[in-house]
Amino acid sequence: MTNLKLHIEDDEPDDSARYDSPSNNAAESAEEPSLAVILEAWNDATLRLQQTHETLQGEVARLTDELAKKDQELARQTRLADLGRMASHVAHEVRNSLVPVNLYMSLLRRRLSDDSGSLDVLAKVEAGFTALDSTVNDLLSFTAHREPQWRSFILQDLVEEVLDSLAPQLDAQRIETSVDVPPNTLVTADREMMRRAILNLVLNSVDAMPRGGDLVVTSYLRRGGLELEIADSGPGLPEDNQGKIFDPFFTTKATGTGLGLSIVNRIVEAHGGRVTAMNCPEGGAAFTIELPPRRAMGMAA
Repeated sequence: MTNLKLHIEDDEPDDSARYDSPSNNAAESAEEPSLAVILEAWNDATLRLQQTHETLQGEVARLTDELAKKDQELARQTRLADLGRMASHVAHEVRNSLVPVNLYMSLLRRRLSDDSGSLDVLAKVEAGFTALDSTVNDLLSFTAHREPQWRSFILQDLVEEVLDSLAPQLDAQRIETSVDVPPNTLVTADREMMRRAILNLVLNSVDAMPRGGDLVVTSYLRRGGLELEIADSGPGLPEDNQGKIFDPFFTTKATGTGLGLSIVNRIVEAHGGRVTAMNCPEGGAAFTIELPPRRAMGMAA
C-alpha cells in the first residue's frame, strides 16, 4: 500500500505580518503631524486671512473716500465754470455801460466847475462808480483763464512795488510794514498775475486792520520751492470760515465781492502751486503762497 502523507498548511497569517513592531509604529507616528500642529497651522492661516481682509477693507475705504473727494472737486469745478461764464457776461455788460457814464460825468464836472456843492456830490457819485469798476475788474480777473506768461524777476522788487502803490492807505491806517525777502531771490512766473495775487493778499490784511497794526511779508526757499508769507496782526480767521475763504463770493465783510482770495487761489494754481491760510500763534492771520521747485530759481547772480 502506498503511504499517503497529509500536508496541512496553516492559513492563519503570521503574527509578525499582522502587527507592526513597536519601532515601526513610532516611526510612522513621527512622520504624521499631530493634532496640535494642525490646529496651529489652521490658526496661522486664519489670522493671515483676517489680516488680509482688514487690509482690503482699509484700501476699499481709502479708495471710496478718494473717489468721493474727486466727485466733490469735479462738481465744484463744474459750478465754478458755470459761475465764471455768468460772471464774465455780467462784467462785460456792466463795463460797456460804465464807459459812457464816466464820459458824461467828466463833462458834468466841467460844467459844475464853479459849484462846489455840486462838485462834492459828483465826487461821491464818482467814488461809487470807482468801486463798481473795481468789482467789474474782480469779476473779469476771476473769469480769466489765460495761461501764465513765464519770465524771471526779482521777488523783492515786486513786493516793494505792491507796498509802494498802497503807501497812502497804509499810512492813513497806521499800518507798519516789514519785508523779509532776500534781495536777489529770483522767481519764474507771470509777473503781472503774481502782482495781482500779492496785492489781493495785502489788501485783505489791510482790511483786517482798520485801526492799525503790523504787516509782515516773508519769503523762504524750502525743498527747492518758494514760500511767500503775508501775515498781519488783525483779529485772525474764524475757525468756521477757514475752509470757505477761498470759495468765490464768500466774504465776511460788509462790502466787497468775495472774489479777492478766489482770484489769488486761481492764480497760484495756474502756476502749479497752492495758497494756504492759518492763524498765527501770536494773533492775526497768515497767508502763504507756495510755488513748486521749477518756479523758484533760487538766488540770482
